[in-house]
Amino acid sequence: MSKEELEAKKWKEQMFAAKYVVAPMVDQSELPFRLLCRKYGANLCYTPMFNANIFVKDHKYRRDNLVTCQYDRPLIVQFCGNNANIFLEAARMAVPYCDAIDLNIGCPQSIARRGHYGAFLEEEWDLLFSIINLASKELEVPITCKIRVFPEIEKTVRYAKMLESAGCQLIAVHGRTKEQKGPFTGLASWDHIKAIKENVNVPVFANGNIQSLADVENCLKATGVNGVMSAEGILHNPALFTGIHYPVWTIAKEYLKLTEQYPCTFSYIRGHLFKIFHHLLQMEENIPWRDCLAKANTMNHLHKLVSEIEAKYAMNESQDCMSATLPVPPYLCQPYFRPPPAVSLIDSSKNSSDTDMLCKQRQFGEENDEIETQAAKCALRKERKLKKLQKKIDCPRKKSKPSICESCPNPKGQKCDYNLCRACCRKKVFSEVLDCIGHGLLLKNKQLKKAKQIVV
Repeated sequence: MSKEELEAKKWKEQMFAAKYVVAPMVDQSELPFRLLCRKYGANLCYTPMFNANIFVKDHKYRRDNLVTCQYDRPLIVQFCGNNANIFLEAARMAVPYCDAIDLNIGCPQSIARRGHYGAFLEEEWDLLFSIINLASKELEVPITCKIRVFPEIEKTVRYAKMLESAGCQLIAVHGRTKEQKGPFTGLASWDHIKAIKENVNVPVFANGNIQSLADVENCLKATGVNGVMSAEGILHNPALFTGIHYPVWTIAKEYLKLTEQYPCTFSYIRGHLFKIFHHLLQMEENIPWRDCLAKANTMNHLHKLVSEIEAKYAMNESQDCMSATLPVPPYLCQPYFRPPPAVSLIDSSKNSSDTDMLCKQRQFGEENDEIETQAAKCALRKERKLKKLQKKIDCPRKKSKPSICESCPNPKGQKCDYNLCRACCRKKVFSEVLDCIGHGLLLKNKQLKKAKQIVV
């Protein structure tokens, strides 16, 4: 075997043996962040999701997004798409820079619905089979899939087995349905993931409910999977896989150093700092820092902010500045737990309170922690928004179609005297010497006034 082949084999073996995995995250799993996570224990990283169609057609898109280096291995490049040939062409372009190609079948966002990809392909098994089968036959690197589950475990297992039969060599399973997103997220189902692991012969990664190293170990034990993937949890604590809560300024300075070595979009950098500083920025005394970070537009602004945070808290680490519910002081990296889905939307206050209790138990190991004031306010705001959303769902407004101009396909003026659009009305008024009060075109009236003045 050549040197290149031996190296490729080594990375492939490490990829399938990975225990700690960084999930693909749009605008968030870029090269500097991947390198930061690798420093703190991550065995495998995914790139952000790339659109296969744009990747094939746009050289600038490829150049700006697929950025890696020799230290960024093993690496899986993820694509979304709904065409087998385009997916294959995009994958071929990415193969020299990675160790596997992943098909995203798990994105639940509205943009995926509009583009007809991600989790909105999960019912189109024939299409998915053709995409994976063609790529697995034509490419020299493994094809993997990241999926969400169906409500029914039995259907989820059949789904995973279909992907395996198509040629998928690794399945990353997010234990939530495509409806579980945003304020409806809730807890992921490890039972679904366990069922998939017990019924397929390829490696399986678990994703969902991973906010700490203890969660990783519990998930491995409960599901029997090969590795555990973290997304939101690792954004708040990039050292999650070490089980250590480093000071936020330590992690922030290391990340900023990496972004200077491997430049990326400034909004990505600012977004990561918002996640790392999340708990500090929720404190009323630190609202000016939050505003400063939101308005920052240079690296100097970010370095200055990090220095101010370190200056304020580094000398006071021994002081008791823990909140009522945070397991460690807010100046240490730690996860953020979403409030459970609103009771009013699912009509089950018992289920909601049970979910809340489970979250607390997993977070703190205690049942009687009080709810933090800021978290309570946030949950209340979200509940109000959800009530408004539910009203819109229950009583949707009927949007009336605009009336069409009698002379062209454009919408007519609502108050036009002749049922025309403004352009057509203007032509009619000037050609026939008329008035249209609705459009404010008073040609006839003006000419009458002129005629009176002349008579006088």
